[in-house]
Amino acid sequence: MKRRAFLGAGLAAGALFASNAGGRAEEPAPRATGCLGLIVERASGSVLLIDNVRRAALGRIEGLGDLSHATAVFSPCERYAYVFGRDGGLTKLDLLESRIEKRVLQSGNSIGGAISDDGRLIAVANYTPGGVNIFDADALAQAASIPALGADGKASKTVGIVPLPGRRFIFSLYDAGEIWIADFGDGATPKLTKFANAGRLPYDGNVTSDARHYLAGLFGEDGFAHIDLWAPELKCERVAQNYFGGQQRLPVYKMPHLEGWGQSAGELLLPACGAHEVLAIDLQTMALKKRIPTHGQPVFCVARPDGREVWVNFAHPLNDIVQIIDVPTLDVVHSFAPGPGVMHLEFTPRGNEIWISARDADRVVVMDVRRREKIAEIPAQKPSGILFASRAHRLGG
Repeated sequence: MKRRAFLGAGLAAGALFASNAGGRAEEPAPRATGCLGLIVERASGSVLLIDNVRRAALGRIEGLGDLSHATAVFSPCERYAYVFGRDGGLTKLDLLESRIEKRVLQSGNSIGGAISDDGRLIAVANYTPGGVNIFDADALAQAASIPALGADGKASKTVGIVPLPGRRFIFSLYDAGEIWIADFGDGATPKLTKFANAGRLPYDGNVTSDARHYLAGLFGEDGFAHIDLWAPELKCERVAQNYFGGQQRLPVYKMPHLEGWGQSAGELLLPACGAHEVLAIDLQTMALKKRIPTHGQPVFCVARPDGREVWVNFAHPLNDIVQIIDVPTLDVVHSFAPGPGVMHLEFTPRGNEIWISARDADRVVVMDVRRREKIAEIPAQKPSGILFASRAHRLGG
């Protein structure tokens, strides 16, 4: 059964009605959606509904399954969130009612998803059995299925799925080493564009905020796969090749995520895979501009909304530190320890605060970005991802 547990009385819209002196029920005060968000509680299959203006948890929504590698996207109106669970679950949440609207188990193992630019289609990338499933965003009825069969005819895991303008999605095939674009502009039957030989084992991908550059990280090669989506004729090329410079790759304890890359002006800051470095790529030439030494193996590189700084967290066992890179100089300018097991970082929409999940301390730390000081803490059960509803208006991650 669907369950909801509220941390404070009267905090969910529609949850309670107050009575006035005459005994007549009053409507609850309306709540805006732009301040809402979610904290994923990975160990308990639950999420906290949060208000980033009040720095408060409003309620806990339970029954979301395996959230050990969960993420979410939001509807254009910011009322609904779609949570992708590792168990193949796709869950639609009503943020105003603080409840599960609908939940479907659409595969055996999924790794993330995306929402189309018009907000009408939800795409889920799957590990098992592979491929991408497409759902109607309103009813979560399945609208299409795209088996990910590589050129060799074998099924492949799908990763790095993001939306493109025109009801399109782009994603990578991990085992097959390919990148596909699925175009739903003419209805429920997609037109597929396939790029073979994109590179060995693409592990994640993302698109820049102008929807021009799609990059996929390559676990089996020293570099990235790149497609310029503005080019008259699309092609896939390798960029930033041999960024290790002949050095041996370190053991990878946690795969880096391109979802949170740092894009600022003409540069892209990406986590290196198997090195204690962040890579700066020139978006005009797609050449490697600088290798920035860091505390550990970076997982997320998250740009402040104004682009001036990029905040970075790291893989186990060096995951208690966050570092800040100054974009003009491409140097690390500050390091601090917000708590053990830092899993994710999320800026508020205008960048005045950053929320940091400290999984092993069961808390989310809220920091003033300019002063670099902690201003609040929110208790949470093994928190990982933090996502604000304002993400509804972004492309990619």
